[in-house]
Amino acid sequence: MKLKPDFRSINFKTFMYFVLFAGTLMILLWALQVLFLNNFYGILKSSQTKTVTRELQHSYLHNDQERFFYDISNLSRSYDLNIYVITYSGGLPILVYTTPGEDIRDNYSSAIQNMYGQIQLSDEGTAELNNTSEDIPEKMFASATVLNRADSGTDYEDAVVLYIFSPLRPVTSTVKIMTTILIYVTIISLVLACILSLYLSTRITRPIRKITRSAERLAHGEYGVVFKGGHYTEINNLADTLTSASIELEKSDLMQKDLIANVSHDLRTPLTMIRSYAEMIRDISGDNPEKREQHLQVIIDESDRLNNLVEDLLTVSRLQSGKLSLEQAEFSLTDTVDAIVSTYDIMADRGFRFTVDCPLDFIVFGDRDKIKQVINNLVTNAIKFCGEDKLIAISLKKRGRLVRFSVEDHGPGIAAEDLDHIWERYYRSSSNMVRSSEGSGLGLSIVKEILTLHKASFGVDSTLGQGSAFWFEMDIVRAEKLQDKPQDVPAEPAVLAEIAQPSEPVEEDNTHG
Repeated sequence: MKLKPDFRSINFKTFMYFVLFAGTLMILLWALQVLFLNNFYGILKSSQTKTVTRELQHSYLHNDQERFFYDISNLSRSYDLNIYVITYSGGLPILVYTTPGEDIRDNYSSAIQNMYGQIQLSDEGTAELNNTSEDIPEKMFASATVLNRADSGTDYEDAVVLYIFSPLRPVTSTVKIMTTILIYVTIISLVLACILSLYLSTRITRPIRKITRSAERLAHGEYGVVFKGGHYTEINNLADTLTSASIELEKSDLMQKDLIANVSHDLRTPLTMIRSYAEMIRDISGDNPEKREQHLQVIIDESDRLNNLVEDLLTVSRLQSGKLSLEQAEFSLTDTVDAIVSTYDIMADRGFRFTVDCPLDFIVFGDRDKIKQVINNLVTNAIKFCGEDKLIAISLKKRGRLVRFSVEDHGPGIAAEDLDHIWERYYRSSSNMVRSSEGSGLGLSIVKEILTLHKASFGVDSTLGQGSAFWFEMDIVRAEKLQDKPQDVPAEPAVLAEIAQPSEPVEEDNTHG
């Protein structure tokens, strides 16, 4: 089977980027060192000649003849130049000084004569000939400068002229040598680029391939997969993020299975009761009005429990999907708490006691019905888990710009490791708690979703064996002094129906909420 290269892979692209980068550098090096070497060489020699001319002119103008001739000798050797100093008397040239060991070459005579003619036509007392001039038989750069033009003005009949000839030595042999060197450099650079690109691409893609294989395991339902990174921070961050996602997916899967099991259990119990009592009416109590009424009442109660469970499930689903909107307005949180507490007066017959500590009338902004549901759920939860004293303490306290609602019981409390999880649906606590069979197990989850929609902070303070205090905080619009309020607020049937259920056996479920 022939493998086709993946032109979009990191391996291939990294390899090509390195090869192209190395190739571009080689092309640039070849262009600069071979193709443009002659031009660079000519420009460099021209610049050197002009620099030497300025230095000698400066030395001559300072009337230091010994220094002047020393500089000619030194500079001619340093820069490979032929230098001549010629004075003109009545237009006739007289050689004053020349490079040691040199005389005026015959092939320079025409160039000197030509440049002297240009000087006479020039206002600046300078002349240049480049290597394309017909007066120069070999490749060179030549310049002429009148040293005493400050005294002679534009009359150069008695001028002292400095002639500098800079031969442009053939660079063909140099180019050939450099070309040979560049061939080796190019081959070595491309080979190293290929090796380095293969190494780096492999080093980069190896951890990515491992992460891909782990992600495939996760996609097939193997939750809790640990993703391993590599030598790069970005890949390590990706691996850590995917590992966290894997752990959360595992938790979510376990919670989903637990939710299905609990919902199935909670649905099965009332359905079984309804079926059982319906059969009893059919077979036993159909002709006995008193027993028939008792059995029918049980069926109605179980139907209410079933309806409450389904309603709670729908509420959680709507809250979490964002389909449930808030109808917010200003309302009295104090009045809301008083109205809800008054509905629990019936619980006094069963030994429950309620205390309310509220010094002010707190006006807040929110959805009153949803906040009532939150308070109802928290109070109901406190009733289910209250201690032997059956005391439920409710308070509203001002905390800066916030008001804190708190409901406290003296029940078994919650273990520290469970505090962050009790808001989850059907979370099974590690402590030995019980809940009544009528509860849906979704109360605290609904509380969390509603308060999150209100952007309100909430939490629980609990100590094992001493009790728990559930609370939430809302912004205060204003706080007013309490007025005398009537206390005979009618009880809410829905609350009473949930609380005042017929006493039934309590089952161990290790669930708080």
